[in-house]
Formats: sequence, structure tokens, C-alpha cells
Amino acid sequence: MRKFVALLLAVLAVLYGAAAPVSAASGGQPPLVLAAASLQESMNAAADAWARKGHPRPRISFAASSALARQIASGAPADLFVSADEPWMDDVQGKGLVRKGTRVSFLRNDLVLIAPRASTIRLRIGRGMPLARALGNGRLAIADPAGVPAGIYGKQALTRLGVWPSVQDRLAPGDSVRGALALVSRGAAPLGIVYATDARADPGVRVVGTFPPASHDPISYPVATLSSSRNPEGEGFRRYLISAEGKALFRRFGFGTK
Repeated sequence: MRKFVALLLAVLAVLYGAAAPVSAASGGQPPLVLAAASLQESMNAAADAWARKGHPRPRISFAASSALARQIASGAPADLFVSADEPWMDDVQGKGLVRKGTRVSFLRNDLVLIAPRASTIRLRIGRGMPLARALGNGRLAIADPAGVPAGIYGKQALTRLGVWPSVQDRLAPGDSVRGALALVSRGAAPLGIVYATDARADPGVRVVGTFPPASHDPISYPVATLSSSRNPEGEGFRRYLISAEGKALFRRFGFGTK
């Protein structure tokens, strides 16, 4: 009996030793990721996939890229920044807050005009389109064009199509693209401008039309490790996001990849 117990303990010790590397990985510190609001579903899916590989699941804070960039500049502790445009990453990098050699632009998106699912509004996206008339007595839901990427892209598109002057005083600005999406989904605004991936994520809206790519700057998402990061899991997760496997995951949510 004693020999059997000793043998059992020896086997358990071997099994425990084989499992130790996985336990050590899952026992590490989860990285903190500051990510653009439009990435909510896809980035959470990426974090889940990374955790299934034995890593601590990243903690993710979503907000407008402008708000996240300001948090980073104010010293917010984080490991990764994923912006919905290049200028806000430029801003952070220009302050010396991005680790050299880690910035990669890896995702693309489209800009769309949306309406509530039950709406009967029809509008062809093009120069001089009667957007103001289509709004009726309502307002256009849009992320704040003064600084939020989706709003900046939206203003660019409407300006180049010659309709911005007709609607600039009829906006319902949100603090992020998801704020604009929510207004339309709830029926609080008859039309809104969001990314194609946002419209895909909310069954309460439908796409009225897609803005021509030439009407706005390319919608590009860069990711970078922040210079203050000391967590190797952060850099590991960044590498996963830009890998073939990571990009394939984002494509399932409607993003284009680079």
C-alpha cells in the first residue's frame, strides 16, 4: 500500500510539473489595452482567444480615440493603445509615449449612413444629396467632429460631398461612435454616421448607404505598445493582434486588414 501511494504521488508530481508552464502563463499580469470604441466586439473576441492560449485575459478600456490619447498623455497606466485613426496615434507618439518599432497599422473600415431598423428613409449617397431634407425635424447623430475620429471622417465626407453647410447646425454629437450608434438604434435620431462594423454589430439599425472612400481620409487603425509598459504580456498580445490569426478574427467582424 505504501508503495502504491508513493507511486501515485510520483505520477502526480510529474503531471503537475507538465502543467506548470501553463499555470505560470495564466498567472501573469493581464495587460491593459486602451482601444477605440468601435472595436468592442472584435477586441473582446481577440482577448478571449488570447486567454484560451494560456495567457491572462487582457483588460480593455473602450472610448473615443481622442479621449484615450488624452488619458495616455496624462499618465494613465496602460500597455497598448489602439486608435481608430492615425492622427491620434501621431499625437501620442509625438509626445514620446510609444515604444519605438511597435506601431503597426493593421485594420481598415468603411463609413456608412444608418437609420433605425424600422425606418423607411431612402437616400443615395452622393454629391449634393438631400440629407437635411431626409432628417425632417430630427438631427444627425455623429461622433463629435471636433476630435473623435468617426466624427472627423463624417465631417470630411459631408464637406467633400457639399452637404455639410446644410446639416452642421443640426447635429446630435456623441462622445464616441457608439454614442451616435445608440441614438439611432433607440430611434432618438433619424439618421447617423458610424463605421460599417458598428452598424453590423447593432440589429437596431440598417445601412442606408456607404460613403465613397474618396470622400474621406482612409480609415486606418494603428496599434502600438506604450513606452511606459513593463508587462511582457502587452507586447505579446500586440503581436497576436497583428498576426495572420489575429487579423482573420477581425475580418469576421467586418474589418478590412492590412
